[in-house]
Amino acid sequence: MSIKKTLQHNKYTSFLIGKVRELQYQIIPSVIFGFLFNVKKFLRLYHVTQKSPYEKLKLIKDKHKGERCFIVATGPSLKIQDLEKLHKEVTFSMNSVCLAFDETEWRPTYYGIQDKGVYKKLESYIKNFNAECKFIGDSISIHNNIPKDYYIFPLNLLNHSFSHKKYNTKFSDNAFAEIYDGYTITYSLIQIAVYMGVKEIYLLGADCNYSSDMNHHFKDYGHVDPTFLSSRDKMISAYKVAKTYADQNNIKIFNATRGGVLEVFDRVDFDSLFKVTS
Repeated sequence: MSIKKTLQHNKYTSFLIGKVRELQYQIIPSVIFGFLFNVKKFLRLYHVTQKSPYEKLKLIKDKHKGERCFIVATGPSLKIQDLEKLHKEVTFSMNSVCLAFDETEWRPTYYGIQDKGVYKKLESYIKNFNAECKFIGDSISIHNNIPKDYYIFPLNLLNHSFSHKKYNTKFSDNAFAEIYDGYTITYSLIQIAVYMGVKEIYLLGADCNYSSDMNHHFKDYGHVDPTFLSSRDKMISAYKVAKTYADQNNIKIFNATRGGVLEVFDRVDFDSLFKVTS
């Protein structure tokens, strides 16, 4: 047996080799990325560079100051009839919601996506509908030919690009500076909504229930998050950070999802939000 195979079969050396590879291929690249991200943020915030791809975000600051909005996630509880009630509302949605557009005339006011794999699967759909803004994470824009009318946001991945035992994130109210990854595009859109001045946010279709039957989305498009077993706990940990920020800044976030396991935010009945009082 070769020395390499002998080392790999020894549990102690195998563990050490694994840690060295994690350091080499995950941790060190993440640290370098974080350093460069913060340098670029500093340069644009202090006007050293004024031609960053994020400049357009300044145009939407406080655009919906004091208003309410709906953030439509794509959990399995989402129904087409729910979308029909949102025609006159300010709405944010994401990812595979575009697969429902042949069943409804509703379109989100704003659309967001930040996962490279999801973008690749849905790229043709995303390009073929209109929204006031299409928000796209810069990790996608670096590797793809993104249309000029898209709004690119600076996504700070923190330490989320490699395995870590302690889930953590932060909350940003300045989308031009950074949007913190919260393990879901929904979390990013909450931050963008706050940047736009929204004071009342209703989540819909945010099930957070990644069941073993693999029924994770209201529209199946062949995408499975390889980390789905831990997705619920990761997302809930991030939503707790959002709630803390909201409570401290007079912002209300409600969960109008039909079912699911997200209990961080006070629940409201979705249908009751549209009842006309006499």
